[in-house]
Amino acid sequence: MNYSFYIARRLSFSKGERKSLPAVKVAISSVAISVAVMLASVWIVLGFKHEIMEKVTGFNADLSVYVADTQESESNTILLTTSLFETIEEIPTVREIAPSLSMPAVFKTPDDFKGVYIKNLSTKRTSDFIEHSLIEGKLPDYSSPGNDNRIIISQKAARALGLKAGDKIDTYFITDAVRVRRLEIAGVYSSHFDAYDDIYMFGSLQLLRGVQGLKDNRATGLHITIDNFDNVGNSAVALQNHLLKAYNDGTVHQLYRVDSVLSSGAGYLNWLGLLNTNVIVIIILMLAVGSVTLVSGMLIIVLDKKRFIGVMKAIGCPSRKLRRVFIYLSMRVTFTGIVIGDIIATGLLWCQSKWHFIHLDADAYYIDFVPVSMDWLWLIAINAGVIFVSYLVLLIPSRLISRISPSETMRDE
Repeated sequence: MNYSFYIARRLSFSKGERKSLPAVKVAISSVAISVAVMLASVWIVLGFKHEIMEKVTGFNADLSVYVADTQESESNTILLTTSLFETIEEIPTVREIAPSLSMPAVFKTPDDFKGVYIKNLSTKRTSDFIEHSLIEGKLPDYSSPGNDNRIIISQKAARALGLKAGDKIDTYFITDAVRVRRLEIAGVYSSHFDAYDDIYMFGSLQLLRGVQGLKDNRATGLHITIDNFDNVGNSAVALQNHLLKAYNDGTVHQLYRVDSVLSSGAGYLNWLGLLNTNVIVIIILMLAVGSVTLVSGMLIIVLDKKRFIGVMKAIGCPSRKLRRVFIYLSMRVTFTGIVIGDIIATGLLWCQSKWHFIHLDADAYYIDFVPVSMDWLWLIAINAGVIFVSYLVLLIPSRLISRISPSETMRDE
């Protein structure tokens, strides 16, 4: 029978008529706060990653295909052939392929003007992202006739030019010759990515083809969505090699280059990498704080139970068994603190994920609220890590029990 565990379950933290020792309360509070802070830091960083990655991949395709050598081609546009699509689809990770067009333009009002790039909503993910980012108006259905001259502009551009949804704007497209179109603003979006919001507006593929004089089988690029973002790097290399092989075999008739979101969104992805470092530092600090208070609490409990230790040794209980009693007793503190910390963190962060009551400066953080992504595997991992570290650090102060002799405890009493 494991009587050390049995005694630890029955042993009280109180002394006489007093309630729990203050040191025990401090240790429980410290563990609870440490667990709550670790959970909050991990779940908030996961939320930031999710939100920022949605924005980065909303503006940038996972993979983009362009003409590699425009000097050998009739133009810098891609000929959308069946063989090209079939070649790309041979890559197992490819999920969606869509033609993309973009071109410089100038918005002109009676009082001001602004240079922009107008892109088509190439993939479904881009369309969903812009629709989710709309703050005014609605996304046109470009598959329906009559919507080709309707565009989506950014809130930054709308404010600079004094425009709103429903207004019309003279747009000068910069091609071989300047072409003018009077376009209607169907909606205004805001992603809080100023670098993108400042220049990127969105219109129909047919509008851009008409301005450039391109046929329906031409585009400036292909936007490709893959099934798993973690495979972006490998998929880019695989697609580049596959297209090069197809060109050498004569399957495709243009030489292509493949870009990935890892290069086009490198600045934001590097920023997310710095957040990972911050989380590691926070977890280490919280484990250190919790460990110190646990050790202090255990030492105080041992000193408070000196008489109990003396009596147990007097009746023949080995020090090894007594050490286990106090380790189990201290682990009760750890488990209590973990449960309290889990409840606090889960409750507060769930409310934040639902109602976004904690706000941020969007200019600094690219998002106007604290995002939360509650991954329960991380909760299990953090709890298991705290239990493991707590057990290890409690082994050292438990050795104090071996130095307590029954005669000294009886003389003290």
